[in-house]
Amino acid sequence: MNPVNEDHLSRLGKPLPKSVVILRALQLGDMLCAVPALRALRFALPKAHIALVGLPWAKSFMKRFSLYIDDFIEFPGYPGLPERKADVYRLPEFISRIQKERFDLVLQMQGNGSVVNPLVELFGAKESAGFYRKGEFCPDQDRFLAYPDREPEIRRHLRLMEFLGVPLKGEHLEFPITDQDREDLLAIKEVGDLLDQQYACVHPGSSVETRRWAPEKFAAVADSLYDNGLDVVITGSQAERELAQKVSRCMRAPHRNIAGRTSIGALAVLISQSRMIVCNDTGVSHMAEALRVPSVIVVTGSAPERWRPLDHERHRAVYHEVDCRPCSYLSCPFGSRCSNLVEPKEVIGQVQDLLSKEGYYAA
Repeated sequence: MNPVNEDHLSRLGKPLPKSVVILRALQLGDMLCAVPALRALRFALPKAHIALVGLPWAKSFMKRFSLYIDDFIEFPGYPGLPERKADVYRLPEFISRIQKERFDLVLQMQGNGSVVNPLVELFGAKESAGFYRKGEFCPDQDRFLAYPDREPEIRRHLRLMEFLGVPLKGEHLEFPITDQDREDLLAIKEVGDLLDQQYACVHPGSSVETRRWAPEKFAAVADSLYDNGLDVVITGSQAERELAQKVSRCMRAPHRNIAGRTSIGALAVLISQSRMIVCNDTGVSHMAEALRVPSVIVVTGSAPERWRPLDHERHRAVYHEVDCRPCSYLSCPFGSRCSNLVEPKEVIGQVQDLLSKEGYYAA
């Protein structure tokens, strides 16, 4: 790595921090969207010890992205954050552990800071930086950036890096694939005879109900994929097996359902070798972006301008404008208009357009 001009990094602290802790206790898609910022930070601080405070699953994320992250600290949750039920009895131990580390810098990359900025001040780092919401508590005007609400998620965190003087190293996402990931996929006999780019993945799940398109509509798209000459593989997590079965029962075409049987890494290998993936706005949509695999994404309750991939040609977002988006409901009280308005023919149209240009869009 070429050295970075330290004068440009003055907002990170002087001297430059030798240890950094990042708070981003979120799910897969959120974490992947932060990778360009993590990459820039590592380039700027090549010798620093960088730790991630994350949800339990993210220990595997830290290992996969060990080029950018050196250590992992499990986040016990915090009142006001929805990602994990707060274990308030573990909070004192958690804060004490971080304080004992005596980090030079804490980066608040959880969100706009309304809930967590007072928490990161308890970490006891020499300096703190991150986002804050205008009109609310700002730990340090010199190092906290007013939250850029209108930016895509990837660029929000890159704006923070720019604000701190960190040179950017591209907007592209990454998802490193290991030999173990390949072995994990090969262990699933049902996919052993699939030919590269001769199949499509259909991923009907999402961790939140208001982010899911209807199973029967996914089934109609899956049947169309088969009619276009592709094998169809239904994927999903262990918790999404029943949902995947609903899609399977609605289909008329032959297919393979391996929901609940893949690790994250094995799923990445499967997607990387596919012609395309059709999914909701969820973690696998960002995985497909990282792997440069064409995708058609049905956007329901989330904000497309924030979460859709930056490459709008390779990755097609299908949605209708509704006045209640984005929503934070776990179950929709308004009749799921954002989902019901999207018809299979719209998604199939985007699928067919991508297939017609596949030679151009494939990695």
